Amino acid sequence: MPRGYLGGVEIHGTTILAVRKDGVTALAGDGQVTFGQTVLKRGAVKVRKLEVGEGVLVGFAGGVADAMALLERFEERLKEAKGNLLKGAVETAKLWRTDRVLRHLQARIVAADRERLVLLPGSGAVITPEEPLLAVGSGGPYALAAAKALYRHTGLSAKEIATEALRIAAEVDLYTSGQVTVLTLGEA
Repeated sequence: MPRGYLGGVEIHGTTILAVRKDGVTALAGDGQVTFGQTVLKRGAVKVRKLEVGEGVLVGFAGGVADAMALLERFEERLKEAKGNLLKGAVETAKLWRTDRVLRHLQARIVAADRERLVLLPGSGAVITPEEPLLAVGSGGPYALAAAKALYRHTGLSAKEIATEALRIAAEVDLYTSGQVTVLTLGEA
């Protein structure tokens, strides 16, 4: 598989980072929209809060239309699961894996609630990280490395870690803009 691909999906175009610390969950996304080598927009919002249960944050990387179709299915499964993030994610992954049309969607979703972080990578898997940090997209590895360092060696909050890690990723990754949107759950 060529470098820059994950599960058959080209991974440049955005960066999404989730951080959970001290009872607060933060989900950050950059705003860059690219088409090939051209930046079309820097201020798109790729993170949102779903009003299911006590709230679920979602962010997406990959094709926007594909991500919207997948987010719609995920939100339906989440409602059926009464806000249980893991159960909603597993049901979405099953549907994604078995539905002929959904199987070809090229998107990845990061979802988070107050308890856990979950990645739906497009392969039909559901991944929960060992540490309360999760990132996807072209700048994902850079944002994750920065977040790990900030999480382990500073007193910054979840929101501050997410914001700063995305800004660091933007300094390294051509496909990550410095415009960051951060949503939180559990913040006082």
